[in-house]
Amino acid sequence: MKVTFSIEYRTRWGESLCVVINDKKHPMNWGEGGIWTTTVDKCPASALKDYTYVVMEDGLVRRTEWVHHSVKTPSGAKTLEIRDSWNDCPVAGCPFPRAHQAAMFDRPGFKVAGTAVPVFSLRTAMDFGIGEFRDLRPLIDLAASTGQRIIQLLPVNDTTRKGGWEDSYPYSPISSFALHPLYIHLQDLEIGDTPAFRKEQSELNALEELDYPKVFKAKMKWLRKAWEKRGKADMGTPAFRRFVKENESAWLGEYARFCARRDSLEEDYYRWIQFHLDSQLSEEVAYARSKGISLKGDLPIGVSADSAEAFFHPELFNLDSSAGAPPDFFTAEGQNWGFPTYNWEAMEKDDYAWWKSRLRHMSRYFDAFRIDHIIGWFRIWEIPGGEKGGLNGHFNPALPYSPEEITAEGLPLTGLFHEDPRNPGMYQPLISPDTAGLTEGQEERFTSLYNDFFYHRHNDFWKRNALKKLPELLGATGMLACGEDLGMVPDCVSGVMADQAILSLRMRNVGSEGPWPYMSVCATSSHDMETLRMSFDHDPGPDEIRAALKEYLDSPSMLAIFPIQDWLALDKDIRRGDREAERINQPANPHHHWRYRLHLDLDGLCKAEAWLEEVRSLVSASGRS
Repeated sequence: MKVTFSIEYRTRWGESLCVVINDKKHPMNWGEGGIWTTTVDKCPASALKDYTYVVMEDGLVRRTEWVHHSVKTPSGAKTLEIRDSWNDCPVAGCPFPRAHQAAMFDRPGFKVAGTAVPVFSLRTAMDFGIGEFRDLRPLIDLAASTGQRIIQLLPVNDTTRKGGWEDSYPYSPISSFALHPLYIHLQDLEIGDTPAFRKEQSELNALEELDYPKVFKAKMKWLRKAWEKRGKADMGTPAFRRFVKENESAWLGEYARFCARRDSLEEDYYRWIQFHLDSQLSEEVAYARSKGISLKGDLPIGVSADSAEAFFHPELFNLDSSAGAPPDFFTAEGQNWGFPTYNWEAMEKDDYAWWKSRLRHMSRYFDAFRIDHIIGWFRIWEIPGGEKGGLNGHFNPALPYSPEEITAEGLPLTGLFHEDPRNPGMYQPLISPDTAGLTEGQEERFTSLYNDFFYHRHNDFWKRNALKKLPELLGATGMLACGEDLGMVPDCVSGVMADQAILSLRMRNVGSEGPWPYMSVCATSSHDMETLRMSFDHDPGPDEIRAALKEYLDSPSMLAIFPIQDWLALDKDIRRGDREAERINQPANPHHHWRYRLHLDLDGLCKAEAWLEEVRSLVSASGRS
């Protein structure tokens, strides 16, 4: 079908319009009266169910519409003319450029509280040694009963390799789409009504912490029994066929082939597992939304080199290097995460189709999301293959120095610089240079050059790099975007986040000095840090915890989200006895075992009325309920 689009829009000098159909931008032509038009040949009718317009300038998306357009196509039409009006935000005082799928975020002055906890850390009597998606139900009830509106989770994607401790790391997915099989509730698959099942379940669930290898082996054994019992019947249902039709081409087919190749099992086995995981999580998501609770997901910065995506789409990654972080307050040696960096040039060729598909799939479950290490969208700390730590990394992309620039400053290369692998013959300063042999003048000149490189030289360059991607990707869904912007943050980051209305992260003692803005998430700690109790030089009493939480709740930040350990610290009878056992992760240890589980049953916690009232009163007094 040939479709002619027209829209009135008064552009400024240098601006132009595009209509975006199936994620492809079609440039429009300006006409008298500020009318922009274009004709799209072979436009499928299905594409008109969701299309939009964007304002472009200098190759970047400068403005997006509040909501997309949708047109019902006349049956049998060969041509169609569409006259649209620009969709502006109808909410006075709203700080966002795009509508959110959870409309509460768009209310001016909106402020809420929430809880952060990994799914694997949840505990109920019906578990199998690890938290499950079904455990979200009592957590949702708990949040709703105390006036909270947000539950923040760690990544829930599949990390399965061999079922060992290395798989416990939730930021190393083998698929950016597939859910983790360990979060399935086996009893829903009619497999739990035997003495052997109940015995094994009881033993694993009684463990104080998660024994990942043992739980994986046991749970996969019972999951396989469930497949043999009912897999064929489930695949014949309309719901299963619909799930496969919606996901097969985007990710499910490749994931199923990847897993089947790894385990020498049937491809349909993995489609069936994902079908049930999606069904279980979707039910809990619907329940949460019915209670006014939004789930906030976590978008890992990396995808593993041994993932389905890297196997089927190696062109999207730089497999000769890994991403990490330079030295910061988490570790003096820097971090090497082991993920390949992204080939953004290849991704740009199809307007970041893989990213948009990934985010849209994520929005099935989450109304908000944390962008892990948002600095990676500006530049990444890239580490050559074979390096163990993060000290010998370099920025990518970068504006390295030429040998002539360095020698003009009277500086040697050795000990101060290393060659930029992406720009042969050009040099970046070492993050930890050896300046011992320099004269006073040389040291001053190198310090000036070093500071310029790491903090000033790239600001405009990295700003444009981020603005090429972020508007495209944020416009793909209605999720609220929150950025993890800690660490060595270039000056350009805050401006881009403000421009794109991405909430920043605010914590004490980690580079969050000065007044906290409304467009932020404040948190007492994170999965990578000490809990609130651990941050004191003594085990604080409930009054000290209450005062600390109140300070955060009374802040201007839109969202105040605390780890569940910090909420529990309000009650000496409920909190864990050993505060050192509250920690989830040790980021300086790349082989850390992610095993933290709540020491309390969530169903019982929902009946701890004195503690619930304490949380309820704090949330209410702060105006966040």
